[in-house]
Amino acid sequence: MPITAIRFCARRTAIISRVLDFCRRLTGKKAKLIQQAADTQGAVSEDAATEVPQARPAPFERYHQQRSGARQRRERRPQVSQSESPQRQQQRDRDRSAKGPLLNPNHQSAVLPPLTVIPRDQHNISRKDISPNALKVLYRLNDAGYEAYLVGGCIRDLLLGQTPKDFDVVTSANPDQVRQVFKNCRLIGRRFRLAHVVFGPEVIEVATFRGHHSAGEEEQNLPAGVRSDHGQILRDNVYGTIEEDAERRDFSINALYYSVRDFAIYDFANGVAAIKAGSIELIGDPQTRYREDPVRMLRAIRFATKLNMQIAADTAAPIHELAPLLKNIPAARLFDESLKLLLAGKAFDNFMLLKEFGIIKELLPQVHKVLKQDSEGKVLELITSALQDTDERVAQDKPVTPAFVYAALLWYPVELRMQTLLIESGLNEIDALNIAMTEVLDDVVRLIGIPKRFTLSIRDIWALQGRLSKRAGRRAFKLMEQPKFRGALDFMQLRAKAEGGPLAELAIWWQQFVHASNEDRELLVNGLGKEGIDRKPRKRRRSPKKPKTAE
Repeated sequence: MPITAIRFCARRTAIISRVLDFCRRLTGKKAKLIQQAADTQGAVSEDAATEVPQARPAPFERYHQQRSGARQRRERRPQVSQSESPQRQQQRDRDRSAKGPLLNPNHQSAVLPPLTVIPRDQHNISRKDISPNALKVLYRLNDAGYEAYLVGGCIRDLLLGQTPKDFDVVTSANPDQVRQVFKNCRLIGRRFRLAHVVFGPEVIEVATFRGHHSAGEEEQNLPAGVRSDHGQILRDNVYGTIEEDAERRDFSINALYYSVRDFAIYDFANGVAAIKAGSIELIGDPQTRYREDPVRMLRAIRFATKLNMQIAADTAAPIHELAPLLKNIPAARLFDESLKLLLAGKAFDNFMLLKEFGIIKELLPQVHKVLKQDSEGKVLELITSALQDTDERVAQDKPVTPAFVYAALLWYPVELRMQTLLIESGLNEIDALNIAMTEVLDDVVRLIGIPKRFTLSIRDIWALQGRLSKRAGRRAFKLMEQPKFRGALDFMQLRAKAEGGPLAELAIWWQQFVHASNEDRELLVNGLGKEGIDRKPRKRRRSPKKPKTAE
């Protein structure tokens, strides 16, 4: 036998013997502990009539703790840190005993009416309608000694009989304390720090009660709360009470809090009355609130169309004047808001309100320009058809993409710029179109941060518009192999509906070609003759003859 094999067998034998010795010692130790426990319990039972039962010995206590680890984990609750102040401990005790919100008796609000409490028997919200994961978050925060409520749009939608898109929680715990309660928690946000509690695909957003920005903080420019020169809140990590949080809410219909302690709704801003009246009302002075966050102008429009409500007169009045403040919003955030406006099933209604309040002029000045010059009405017709078609697809639960919507919105600005380049620079159509697409998209991306994956799709849809008229030979068959052919064809059909004329005939031909068999497609192409070539034949270039050399 080789020496290496002998060494391996010896090492394996030594390891096995060590494992066996360890098991014998462990078994003997456990048996000894059990025997000691049994002896102790027997001695206690004999002297029970005359003596007080003795405490469990330390060795058995350790053994018992090891064996009951699962039970201890179930009963474990977040502990109060040693560095916590006595005031905070008293606050925890009051939180556990109180059912309603802990209101500050000295707080006097200049913008909120008296609090309205709607008990369970006077509203239609049931825990069956609430996400089980949201209920877990509420109960665990309450058990940890914090206030926690469902807040905002989910309560509003449940009162209206709709299914909420998500469930938001507000609590007295700061983000770091929320992360201590939940292991499946991550903190996000710089402008306003939030906690996301992740339950697989569902994310419950947990925010801390927001407070007011004090003058000292703004003067010292502390990172907790910072405002711009226009009054916009750049950083909002200032925490407060539930009354201050209600004052900081944007609309009265969103200042609704639902508690799982008594199943009541706490209405701080007459939000239930506003829902019944169908009115979108800002909390506080509209000028100040719009300056704090100009996106509230877009949210007012979106809520009005989504909920079939009207924007209150004092809430709508400053929008025309303050619409330019939207240019100060980060482009990525404006793109997210545009998706909510254009891809939620109310795109046409939202566009008309954006146009009415002058917001299109600020966010899409190119579209505003061609709409003013649109004497034939084809620009508005194309936009209307595209947005209504998008709304129908959303209603039918079909996929939609922002690339198609923005392609429709920006097509005529691109066409106008292309015509200008053709006249001024003498470029060919392909080069002029490429330059026009780049210039228009660059201007839009600076204001609305459309991601590159969508701008590339927009360019493909536009570039295929000129190629769809060239159908002779195998070109029509090759065009159908393009990834964006279906979107480009749908877009051309919308253009044909808006412009009519030869473009309408072209759309009809393509509709027949797409739904025809291979034999019928050949007949359709052959029937075009020279019509589908759409270009002059190129002259053949002959190479110059080489001079004969003398032999």
